[in-house]
Amino acid sequence: MAARKYELLQWGGMSKNFALMGAAGYVAPRHLKAIKDTGNNLLAACDPNDSVGVLDQYFLDTKFFTEVERFDRHLEKLKRRNPDGRAHFVSICTPNYLHDAHVRLALRIGADAICEKPLVINPWNLDQLAEIERESDGRVFTTLQLRHLPSMIELKERLANRTKRASIQLSYIARRGPWYQISWKGDEAKSGGLALNIGVHFFDLLLWLFGEAEKSDVYLREPERWSGAIQLKNADVHWYLSTRPEDLPKTCWEQGKSAYRSLTIDGEELEFSRGFADLHTRVYESILAGKGFGVESARPSVELVYRLRTATVVPHRGNAHPMLATT
Repeated sequence: MAARKYELLQWGGMSKNFALMGAAGYVAPRHLKAIKDTGNNLLAACDPNDSVGVLDQYFLDTKFFTEVERFDRHLEKLKRRNPDGRAHFVSICTPNYLHDAHVRLALRIGADAICEKPLVINPWNLDQLAEIERESDGRVFTTLQLRHLPSMIELKERLANRTKRASIQLSYIARRGPWYQISWKGDEAKSGGLALNIGVHFFDLLLWLFGEAEKSDVYLREPERWSGAIQLKNADVHWYLSTRPEDLPKTCWEQGKSAYRSLTIDGEELEFSRGFADLHTRVYESILAGKGFGVESARPSVELVYRLRTATVVPHRGNAHPMLATT
């Protein structure tokens, strides 16, 4: 990405100081890139796993900690020693069940939190975060990155004048090996299950585009695949999520791709494969410009997925997503 100027975006026209939690995780490089691309500094990073050589690709003088307590102490010391040298933002890339605790850490040291999706696993934790946010000097932001996808922004503008109810089909296959179920991601108490871990940003997108969820059914809920139907204010959705390798279309195998995303509206396939590389940078640009999505923006998708997680599985009666109907 070519060098860019961010003086108009950055608060006060100066670089901001970041700290990052979950530096060894899958999504951390996207946040590291976003911090770097927006011209900011990474003061400190933390992860119990010390395989964090990726830091050197972006920042060479970042303090690293394997213990949250020492990381917390360091950030507190920076704040008290020199307010200008404190962490202004804490980026949170840790496992889902730790997100709200690490958001609270950020607010406690006077920083704003930028938290990966999902912001929380259970809806009632949003109420606690909102209350703590009101009591603090910081803000809570979450990375609803698909709202920044150019094709989706264009679609939302087109839908503004649409009166016809839409028929939506959402398919997302993310091939994963046996490690996935052994890791925290396969533990529903820690990840929130498949619909939350790999599906929440797609559900957020659909809610953002087509309005609130009025009714939902779950037809399949297994460790490796979920499927169901959602009645939104302006659309009917059939969705299918899977990590099973055998669900990946043949064309993806032939092209060496490990994931398949498809979103159709009234049978028309939307462009949904390009523009993902810099989405986190777009998220950071928006936040640094004084915008960004907060607790209330995250609420509809968290509440919807909680209903899907706790719903009774029912027969689909022939109106299911095609990938479920044929298995």
